[in-house]
Amino acid sequence: MVRGKEAGSSHARAQAVAFRRHGLVKGSLVGLGNAISDGSLVVYYPHLLVLPEFQERGIGRQLMKRLMKRYRGFHQHILVAEGKAVSFYRKCGFKRAGKTASMWVFKGTEHG
Repeated sequence: MVRGKEAGSSHARAQAVAFRRHGLVKGSLVGLGNAISDGSLVVYYPHLLVLPEFQERGIGRQLMKRLMKRYRGFHQHILVAEGKAVSFYRKCGFKRAGKTASMWVFKGTEHG
């Protein structure tokens, strides 16, 4: 969504839009996914989480399908994947973007 201070203003700015989905089994939360978007061009999927005992049942795939449907037609769908998640996201239609590399400033040690 793009809004300006005034109609037709050159000071228009993009506002971030957030959206989330969750997976329930018998009323219990077993998975969730979220997206952050500028509302018109780019969407970033920072989290897709499914409890280990509920993985391999299609819950994560269904959550991604619903999230991606919400942002169908956007120019870029972006996420960071590692380990087993890479093959999962490939099955969802994602592929490596050219020669890009994930980079971040990270506090902690679990990502090396």
